[in-house]
Amino acid sequence: MLDIEGLSRHFGTKTALDNVTLHIKEGSFVGVIGRSGAGKSTLLRQINRLADPSSGRILFEGRDVTALKGKALRDWRADCAMIFQQFNLVGRLDVLTNVLLGRLNKVSAAASMLRIWSREDRAMALAALEAFDIAGLASQRADSLSGGQQQRVAIARALMQEPRIVLADEPIASLDPRNTKIVMDALQRMNKEFGITVICNLHSLDLARAYCDRLVGMSAGRVVFDGGAFDLTEDVSRQLYGLEAGDVMDLESDDNRAQRAQLVPA
Repeated sequence: MLDIEGLSRHFGTKTALDNVTLHIKEGSFVGVIGRSGAGKSTLLRQINRLADPSSGRILFEGRDVTALKGKALRDWRADCAMIFQQFNLVGRLDVLTNVLLGRLNKVSAAASMLRIWSREDRAMALAALEAFDIAGLASQRADSLSGGQQQRVAIARALMQEPRIVLADEPIASLDPRNTKIVMDALQRMNKEFGITVICNLHSLDLARAYCDRLVGMSAGRVVFDGGAFDLTEDVSRQLYGLEAGDVMDLESDDNRAQRAQLVPA
């Protein structure tokens, strides 16, 4: 489905991605793990073409994504939706309008500027909110919501794009444990019920193991691990995180076991 071939990205003398090659199967839930600065966010931004690679290619079903321009590039960004750590909602607008913004690539420029939405689009937006248990918030301003609620609105907006792939860049980094579970459950539902491929950057190995079918470990811009969630050993974790491994991996303390039990989806 999605093939990343020899992808590199340089910022001056700094190498953010170094010859990354991956094959992502349709319908999978992939967790990208590693320390801050490992290249996780840069990888997702390359896939969505928010930034261009220095070398290498990204192919989607055989089509060269790295060569897309104009409308073809806008269409790709609709097919490959991004969910950001800071939600990227328009705070002064109500929740329903924020979700409808996910349809911008499907309507005319005049309709989008005047916020003229069809009955079908409004019904679709309400259904997306209902799918993530926030339909009752449709008329509230986005900036009045909690962090977990705002992230679910962002996920509903991404669903409105009718994407083939969703890229989630540290979507739970600023959330408490309860909202972390709610948001991860929402991403899992998007993956399992709607069949959308999800690629999610995560710091917590326990969360990655609980939700992801496959883990890709990055260090210094390189892929240093690629395998199943429980193939990731403590030794590999320390290779990825160094002395920080105990902060992101369950090392079998009673407190860590209890916390993971609360986060594992039913």
